[in-house]
Amino acid sequence: MNNAADNFWDQLTQFTQQFQQMMADPKASAPMPPAFGAPAAETPHFDAAKLQNLQQQYLKEATELWQNALTSQAPAMVDRRFAGEAWRTNPMASFAAAAYLLNTRTMMEMADSLDADEKTKARLRFAVEQWAAASSPSNFLAFNAEAQKKALETKGESIAKGLQNLLEDLQKGSVSMTDESQFEVGKNVATTEGAVVFENEFFQLIEYKPLTAKVYEKPFLLVPPCINKFYILDLQPDNSFIRYAVAQGHRTFVVSWRNPDASMGGKTWDEYIENAAIKAIHVTQEITGAKQINALGFCVGGTILGTALAVLAARGEDPVASATFLTTLLDFTDTGVLDVFIDDNFVKYREAELGKGGLMKGRDLASTFSFLRPNDLVWNYVVGNYLKGETPPPFDLLYWNGDSTNLPGPFYAWYLRNTYLENNLIKPGKLKVCGQKVDLRKVKMPVYIYGSREDHIVPIGGAYASTQVLPGKKRFVMGASGHIAGVINPASKNKRSHWLRSDGKLPTTSAEWLSGAKELPGSWWTDWSDWLKTHAGKQIAAPKTYGKGKFKAIEPAPGRYVKQKA
Repeated sequence: MNNAADNFWDQLTQFTQQFQQMMADPKASAPMPPAFGAPAAETPHFDAAKLQNLQQQYLKEATELWQNALTSQAPAMVDRRFAGEAWRTNPMASFAAAAYLLNTRTMMEMADSLDADEKTKARLRFAVEQWAAASSPSNFLAFNAEAQKKALETKGESIAKGLQNLLEDLQKGSVSMTDESQFEVGKNVATTEGAVVFENEFFQLIEYKPLTAKVYEKPFLLVPPCINKFYILDLQPDNSFIRYAVAQGHRTFVVSWRNPDASMGGKTWDEYIENAAIKAIHVTQEITGAKQINALGFCVGGTILGTALAVLAARGEDPVASATFLTTLLDFTDTGVLDVFIDDNFVKYREAELGKGGLMKGRDLASTFSFLRPNDLVWNYVVGNYLKGETPPPFDLLYWNGDSTNLPGPFYAWYLRNTYLENNLIKPGKLKVCGQKVDLRKVKMPVYIYGSREDHIVPIGGAYASTQVLPGKKRFVMGASGHIAGVINPASKNKRSHWLRSDGKLPTTSAEWLSGAKELPGSWWTDWSDWLKTHAGKQIAAPKTYGKGKFKAIEPAPGRYVKQKA
């Protein structure tokens, strides 16, 4: 951790230590929250009236809690961490949980009472959330009534198993979220039939076997995020987006990124655009003989695809007939919770550390994303795995989530500065990529833009912002759930819902758009499929073999690259 980060956590520790003293004495001065490197003159402060009201409310609730404890009256708690019967019947545990919830709620309200800019308030809220999640009584055997009860019932076996789980995870270097022994890439995940038809040091290109007698003349290329493995789009047959596309009659190709090792530590954003995204487009054209293809980018894969399309447009090339962007940021104005990490000092630190070469470790990236939802993706498994000695159930999506990938340092540093920090992609001519000035106003093909309503990585406002950047004919749809579950919502299961506007209007903000949208049951996949068919051309006989000419089948899908571990 760098000096700035160490300084912040030191300040947060002091802040939380002063909290109880302040709440116990209304005359005590308020502790100052971490200033994140701001000069002393700019140190934020609390609104005195709000703070006084907060102190009074805290003392009132703390007194009631103590009185209830003296009469053995269990407090009502809706938090699922403390919802079990064991918590209600254990007076010490229920009191500890209720006191913890009161302290947490009060500290979050303190953060909201801060007289500061929104970014500073967001950072403090995030820090308090991390502190609160880590300090929950449920995380400690001495307070966790359910874990204690299980230990007694199993005569200590749950504790022994928990220690075994802990040792195994320490060896692995991460907290297990699923029973990984139940999955194998190519065996029961990433199983759609196909073959690798091209590879270079950046990616393998997979062509999938048609499932229909005829296919559309314009092939379909998917560009997944390079910070994860592509098989999130091909988990198992009944929830595979790739298989769905193939079954709809599209001759489908997918970029399978190489998991970078030390030999790729110097690779840049430009090289990924030229030698991966653009190369994949051109190879797909060569294999199929198509003048134009349809393309899809998911998350960072969408940012890469959008950049590649701008470079091609600047060169006077028009190889893509339509583009789909799934939970993608092109305009990085609204980046949600990830914004708390980004400032000039952080980016300069990463540039000094990795800008000249090296690897951003996949394990570190995975840990960062997990701590965006600490209770669900970290502490929930700490309690289950170690305190209760449980083995988490097999879940394909969480298996994929734990299969991390590295990033080349220069690629990562460029991405941080030019997207999250400076938002340069939407500034016409500001960036030069692959020798061309980037201007998204020249990306004029029809586009389908999807955002997830509860996405904490690409907020719905950030996904929607692409409608204001790209000039072509656009269709926007919002799906229920989050970043992954919203996207991987198979049409056959008829789950969740999605929102569309029948008038086709695309006002300035997602909130304005939603005010005129209608909620429809089921997956957005069918709407997207109907849209893509209108841009896919006529139907022709499906190919009998993989590849063409010099592009021959190298190995069966899913190929070697996706099996490489970080």
